[in-house]
Amino acid sequence: MKRFSFSNFMLWAGFAFIYLPMLILVIYSFNGSRLVTVWGGWSIKWYVGLLDNTQLMSSVMRSLEIACYTAIAAVALGTMAAFVLTRVTRFKGRTLFGGLVTAPLVMPEVITGLSLLLLFVAMAQLIGWPAERGIMTIWIAHTTFCSAYVAVVVSSRLRELDLSIEEAAMDLGAKPWKVFFLITIPMIAPSLAAGAMMSFALSLDDLVLASFVSGPGSTTLPMEVFSAVRLGVKPEINAVASLILLSVSFATFLVWFFAHRAEEKRKKALQEAMDETTGVHQQDGPDNRRDPSQVHA
Repeated sequence: MKRFSFSNFMLWAGFAFIYLPMLILVIYSFNGSRLVTVWGGWSIKWYVGLLDNTQLMSSVMRSLEIACYTAIAAVALGTMAAFVLTRVTRFKGRTLFGGLVTAPLVMPEVITGLSLLLLFVAMAQLIGWPAERGIMTIWIAHTTFCSAYVAVVVSSRLRELDLSIEEAAMDLGAKPWKVFFLITIPMIAPSLAAGAMMSFALSLDDLVLASFVSGPGSTTLPMEVFSAVRLGVKPEINAVASLILLSVSFATFLVWFFAHRAEEKRKKALQEAMDETTGVHQQDGPDNRRDPSQVHA
């Protein structure tokens, strides 16, 4: 019988604190009553009603579109910044560059959003772009914010890599860009996937930045939910949140499944290589060697 452990209790209490509200939200998304806090029986009418709620579904699709664009751009920019910080050890302004890369992590989103708003307004007056604030400006703001997270994640992985593998490839005649795409990128692929998922989640969840840099017709899902909650939570919001939870959980499971399968294949290939090496050594052992006297004879 297991003894009571305070650490186990705190662990399960933490899990309950995080996931129990999500479970309650999913259950109440099947509530048949229009009042969110009053249970009126099981029903899927709110999920069916989402098809007719064009405003809410438009904000969902817009948020997903921006989140996908942000994940791609943030991974590209964050990876380049991390590569410069870890591999280019000495250059003028390195400390300033590192501070600028990580500044969005510690800067309040209100300050970042206001700064980007003033920047877009000034650019529109000077060069005429952006003519209006919308999906493009939200994408730029989210990419600026999420690139810092990707840079931190990827740089920590790059510092752990064995440089001898890349140096061996370059000694064999591979160009630096080929080494980067064929050797470095596969080795840091898990950190790239983690950065992409983090950027996608942060972009999908952001409210403050989008509120500053959005314009008419570019309302995201957090903005739509926030404006609706001020008037009272509607059952459709519970249904949308449940669908997002299901999608994120399914995507996380797929990433875990393919990563686990790749790791199992790698371990299997490594074990087979070790077995082959052991077999070769056994064949070349003392029992299989010829007697020198028989060779001279």
